[in-house]
Amino acid sequence: MKPVLLIIDVQSTFNPPNWLIQKLEKLLPSVHSIATIELHDESIVPFKSQLNWAPSEFDECPLKVEKVFIKYGYSPTDDLIQYLKGLDTQQVYVCGIQTDTCVLAAGFRLFDAGLFPCLVTDLTVGSSLDRSGNLGIQLWKHHFRSITTSENLSSNTMI
Repeated sequence: MKPVLLIIDVQSTFNPPNWLIQKLEKLLPSVHSIATIELHDESIVPFKSQLNWAPSEFDECPLKVEKVFIKYGYSPTDDLIQYLKGLDTQQVYVCGIQTDTCVLAAGFRLFDAGLFPCLVTDLTVGSSLDRSGNLGIQLWKHHFRSITTSENLSSNTMI
């Protein structure tokens, strides 16, 4: 099975920049892709009581991907992990919003599930702490070592 692109939380709640949407739309026809969106349910993850902020209760992914997984919190769900394992893939390319939080959490979840996460550095946006994503990229390199760019994906790896 060819590798999968996992797009994390590209949704209106997190104001994805136009350049990110455009780059992803250009890449999507040539890749096997799934996405997550983060929704709020205080009974599942206490965002409001702990952070006085929460993602929207309703949102959607603006991209045409093969499947969208809903999550309540930072990490991908067991359903997403089982879906990936059902595809008989090990390599998962990860991109999206909040490189230093939700994207990094996806890396840990994939790694712990025995998969091989690789960050697509030019398809990520950091959190409000570091919108450039550089902090998240450095943390990713430290923990997982594997990074690439969308140019490498479209020219070599996934087509």
